[in-house]
Amino acid sequence: MQKEFILKTDQDTKKLGQKIGELIDSSFCIFLNGDLGSGKTTFTQGLAIGLDIPKEYYITSPTYSIINEYPGKLNLYHIDLYRIEDALELDSIGIDEIMYRDDAVIAVEWPGILDKNYAYPHDLKIEFSLTHGNTRKISIFSSGRKGTNLLEKLLL
Repeated sequence: MQKEFILKTDQDTKKLGQKIGELIDSSFCIFLNGDLGSGKTTFTQGLAIGLDIPKEYYITSPTYSIINEYPGKLNLYHIDLYRIEDALELDSIGIDEIMYRDDAVIAVEWPGILDKNYAYPHDLKIEFSLTHGNTRKISIFSSGRKGTNLLEKLLL
């Protein structure tokens, strides 16, 4: 299943993330693809709101730390693989321990290296692209029953 959104502001992008976070009630994995500045971290900020991450945790891109963890109704693991050049580096950051957690929501920016080298399951894949007039096109693709169920609820 697929759904597309055209969003005009950062706040709209956060609201979409928040709505998805509110609908998540068990472990869940989201792959986030898009160019720099296309809204991946902004979306994750909204996701954190929907997951009841306390406001004192400011959600930033983990470009240099690679993984940020935030406590909420389910822990949020925000992973940024932009700087990972070799699949062997994934082992050193403990990717297996995170990707197979059954008590967390995982948001992975730049998941290409996972797609190429591993078969990690994901429930949603979200493609972000900037369009004319500074709007964003966000395409959401479900994978598996959990992702499809969430996307169906999102459409209501």
